[in-house]
Amino acid sequence: MKKNRLGTSDLYVSEVGLGAMSLPENEKDVTYLVDKALDQGINFIDTADLYYFGRNETTIGKALKGKRDQVILATKVGNHWEEGKEGWFWDPSKAYIKDAVKQSLRRLNVDYIDLYQLHGGTLDDPIDETIEAFEELKAEGVIRYYGISSIRPNVIREYIKKSSIVSVMMQYSILDRRPEETVLDLLHEHQISVIARGPVAKGLLSDHGLTKVSDQGYLDYSKEDLATIITQLKKDVAKERSLSELAIRYVLTHPAVAVAIPGASKESQLLANIHASEFPSLTSEEIKAIQQITKANVYAAHR
Repeated sequence: MKKNRLGTSDLYVSEVGLGAMSLPENEKDVTYLVDKALDQGINFIDTADLYYFGRNETTIGKALKGKRDQVILATKVGNHWEEGKEGWFWDPSKAYIKDAVKQSLRRLNVDYIDLYQLHGGTLDDPIDETIEAFEELKAEGVIRYYGISSIRPNVIREYIKKSSIVSVMMQYSILDRRPEETVLDLLHEHQISVIARGPVAKGLLSDHGLTKVSDQGYLDYSKEDLATIITQLKKDVAKERSLSELAIRYVLTHPAVAVAIPGASKESQLLANIHASEFPSLTSEEIKAIQQITKANVYAAHR
């Protein structure tokens, strides 16, 4: 599988990674899916301390026993929770980040984290303090690099200006083209990579997408909009590809995007995601057709 450099780091990530949030909780199933992903060329796995309140990190850690050198491992921090207590709250403080990383290392059963990411963020955060925490962890060798997970253009601009982030994770898909407005070009200009989550839009951009359309719609698309778009994409653009393969290849089109991380809860989904890497890049005609069928969404807030 093709590998792309993550920002200015020395991390080279498979263009399709494994988003761990959708993985089952069963340890045996997780190990099977992780092994299958590694066998098929995936080397980037992304989790977070909040997923299943730490249990996702634990199962990933067990699945990677003896295989740590095969993986670029990413996790996230910022949602403050304590074992045995319900709920969580946002906490980007230096003290919490430096304590939380110890817990993630313990659950993952590793000595270091390749990419440590702030799991959100607003302009009201103590951004300088947050950056200081990540820089110290990097200097200590606890993490190799850091990034943020954010869709907010103004927050992203602050981190570009003040930090040495190598990546920004953001939701990006054919149905959520907000990053195209300003962020993708901005990050590419500064040699910061995008990790695209949600490329198949909760399964809407799959061959079973019509069964997943609900009355709530998706973002600013109505139920009727979605049914029309999914049908048109499958008929006029996907053709020899599955819709999920088309969707994943679309987000990989922009040079800022280093890796797409669709989720997978079962083997068939994982293999469909991986299969997308085997198809050639979309042509300019295919990209134009997709963009004519869908909306150029814009950020209504968080500028």
